[in-house]
Amino acid sequence: MSRIGKMPVVIPEKVDLKVNGATVTVKGPNGQLEYTFNDLVTFESDGKELTVKPVDDSKKATSMWGTARTLVNNMVTGVTTGFTRTLEFNGVGYKAAVQGDTLNLSLGYSHPIEYKLPEGVSAKVTKNVIDLSGANKELVGFAAAKIRSFRPPEPYKGKGVKYSDEHIIRKAGKSAGK
Repeated sequence: MSRIGKMPVVIPEKVDLKVNGATVTVKGPNGQLEYTFNDLVTFESDGKELTVKPVDDSKKATSMWGTARTLVNNMVTGVTTGFTRTLEFNGVGYKAAVQGDTLNLSLGYSHPIEYKLPEGVSAKVTKNVIDLSGANKELVGFAAAKIRSFRPPEPYKGKGVKYSDEHIIRKAGKSAGK
């Protein structure tokens, strides 16, 4: 039995949730999200709560049970409050700016990096912090990981782009070993 799958998803008043077979559509103040799930799980809605149940007792169905419930819960959370991911960048001459839906980064390379943000993700830059926000948790996390991959933090001076809650283990240089 899945402890997560057994819990119902509470639907707030300002959220409209529709189930059409294996497709779940969630509409709220922050937008609309739609996802087509595997046919190994079924959805039952009574207006205020949505319950997810596996089709049978097979290993695949029970493994998809908790995953489907979490995805629906993330969709409901996304259209009500949204998700944010914060990145910090450190380094001499490192800069970031937002122009429309493009994030312009200067990360110490000989060329600037222009990253087009996925649809539904917005960015805000203040000093050395990039705040990504959106309704789709997967897209926000993907955009944050892609931006971090342009210049991952290095362990000697800490230069690069890192998540705000990430802890970089620093190393001593060559001279410390003597």
